[in-house]
Amino acid sequence: MIVIISPAKNINFDNIQEPPFSSEIRFQDESEQLLNELKKYGHNEIVKLMKVSNKISLLNFERYQSMSFPFESKETKAALLVFNGAVFQSMNIDSFSSSDLYYAQNKLRILSGFYGLLRPLDGIMPYRLEMGTKLKVKSQKNLYSFWGNKLTKILQKDIDDNGDNILINLASNEYFKAINTKILNARIISPEFKDFKNDKYKVISIYAKQARGMMSEFILKNRIENPDEIKLFNTGGYQYNDIMSSDDNWVFTRG
Repeated sequence: MIVIISPAKNINFDNIQEPPFSSEIRFQDESEQLLNELKKYGHNEIVKLMKVSNKISLLNFERYQSMSFPFESKETKAALLVFNGAVFQSMNIDSFSSSDLYYAQNKLRILSGFYGLLRPLDGIMPYRLEMGTKLKVKSQKNLYSFWGNKLTKILQKDIDDNGDNILINLASNEYFKAINTKILNARIISPEFKDFKNDKYKVISIYAKQARGMMSEFILKNRIENPDEIKLFNTGGYQYNDIMSSDDNWVFTRG
């Protein structure tokens, strides 16, 4: 069983947690192509491209201008330990043992607009490039076109290596769209999290992100291999809702 999640916009490179080992990104050539394209953008152009503030634009302009491949291992940090959004905070990464991190390396995958498909202990440099960014690279009009089926093929290999043909999709729609599910040979289970508000159950973005992180931690720390055991997830007050669920769209509700 492979679990797939989205990255975070924020990266905390001050994290001093040490991984048991470090692995190399698997799409270095593609990331270098993207970097070469991003180096052409000035500070003000990045504001328009990424729809960010001047402060964030300047930070990432400086990041890309100073970045070069191949990375020096002493300059990189493990992806899982530096992403700093709601999903990762809710995973309580600081509490992961070396054994948990080893397990996560085999079971967890992080989609990335810049790095493609990351394993938790892949060494990365700080960046910002959301999958939905309309960055043109030669004849490719955006990142979905740029990555094409490459991410699907390597995800398929990871699923095949795992041996049970099951993918737990805890990624956002923006990122999971980069996977071509028509050619992916796997059972895709997509948990959805809804909170009771204004007399009905609805997806509330920040709570859904937190729940994806909590479920990722639940799967990894409990070494869950049988997907039906995911229905036992009850962290943060969520419970599996059999009535609202259908097929492999599993709904968890709270409130």
